[in-house]
Amino acid sequence: MRSFARLASLVLAALAAVNASPVVIRADGNGTLSEEFPVEARDVIIDLHSRQNPSWNYNTQKIRGVNIGGWLVAEPWITPDLFDNTGDNRVVDEYTFGQYVGNARSRLQAHWASFITENDFRLIASYGLNHVRIPIGYWAFETSAGEPYVRADQLDYLRKGVGWAAKYGLRVFIDLHGAPGSQNGFDNSGKKGNADWFFNDGARTRAKNACIALAQMFANTPAVTSIQLLNEPLTTNGAGRKDFTDAYWQDAYYGVRYANGNTPTNYVVGIHDGFNGVGAYRGFMQPPNFQAVMIDTHIYTMFDNGVIGQSQDQRLRGLCANRQSLAASQKNLWTVVGEWTPAFTDCAKYLNGRGVGARYDGTYPGSTYRGRCDGTKTGDGSQWSATYKSYLKRMFDTQRDIYERSSSGWIAWTYKAPQAADWSYSRLVQLGVVTTNLNDRGNVYC
Repeated sequence: MRSFARLASLVLAALAAVNASPVVIRADGNGTLSEEFPVEARDVIIDLHSRQNPSWNYNTQKIRGVNIGGWLVAEPWITPDLFDNTGDNRVVDEYTFGQYVGNARSRLQAHWASFITENDFRLIASYGLNHVRIPIGYWAFETSAGEPYVRADQLDYLRKGVGWAAKYGLRVFIDLHGAPGSQNGFDNSGKKGNADWFFNDGARTRAKNACIALAQMFANTPAVTSIQLLNEPLTTNGAGRKDFTDAYWQDAYYGVRYANGNTPTNYVVGIHDGFNGVGAYRGFMQPPNFQAVMIDTHIYTMFDNGVIGQSQDQRLRGLCANRQSLAASQKNLWTVVGEWTPAFTDCAKYLNGRGVGARYDGTYPGSTYRGRCDGTKTGDGSQWSATYKSYLKRMFDTQRDIYERSSSGWIAWTYKAPQAADWSYSRLVQLGVVTTNLNDRGNVYC
């Protein structure tokens, strides 16, 4: 009875503190109630802060989503023809697309208009998914330093995409996928080569300003539940990079949270683990100073010369081992596996960059031959064997089960890849590899 009295007193204290931080009520092994952090799964959370009121309850509802990759940030492997049709081998990313292609603007506008349409959002909802993640580059907002990126009507298409998502009941994560100078040197950042975003305060401010602009743009759009501050900063490839990025996370968080002045926005603010693993962020950006923060991690099994040579059992056991780290991270910050795939080879054309080979067939520098890269592994899927499809299905079922049970959920990469069916969610549904009954666990390894 005393415990219930204590509970009531804590509730009343919370009600009296309208602007207070969340009250976490926890019972220890003896039934004693106390207030403490970090939050555990069993806790009762009384949260009266308006800034933690997105239109999706990330405490109780699981994310099942897909990325709209290759649309508003073009990637050579997702749309090889867009790049090959330029007839110029120097065109390897959006930066060089704008730099070397004379009619880049009209080509990209045609791509934005046709690659993704309203019907795609209808299909995504019909697959049983509830979220989409839409990448956008900073150059959709400004190219003040004279970069050759095409800045046209990307934002109009982003607004259309958000409207279509809302129409079909989908929630939207908007992800800043490319920062000035590039945060990782990958072609998916817009500029392949050096990661010159680091240690450049001007570039960091420009990235933050793009996030603020996104927050202002969709402040009255309940379908947009999260602004992700930056995709995949490569913080492990040089001293000081993580510190630089961590300072950015905190600064940009407040930019998004107070994008409209003194009234806080309702967004979940997304950060990325920077390839350090989610365990590196234990105790980072905690209440009461930071509210509704979600950490994103990306899990792939083909970008490592050792892992790509694993047996099926080894690969699946390795994926199953992520349960513990994800569950621990979920107690610290909401955690989402924001990119993953059932694919286990890097055979998709241009996956490692336009004109770059694959580790799986030994054509990537320093790699070892594991097997052929042909239509039996990628392409449109028409040449796949029943055995190959069965293994891809097990990769899909096992991963979604791990990520959904151990974290806030998952967002597969990517919705559409015309020449890489092993990565294309929509094509995998057509091939029967991916189920639309996501409540059925399927063929789970662990």
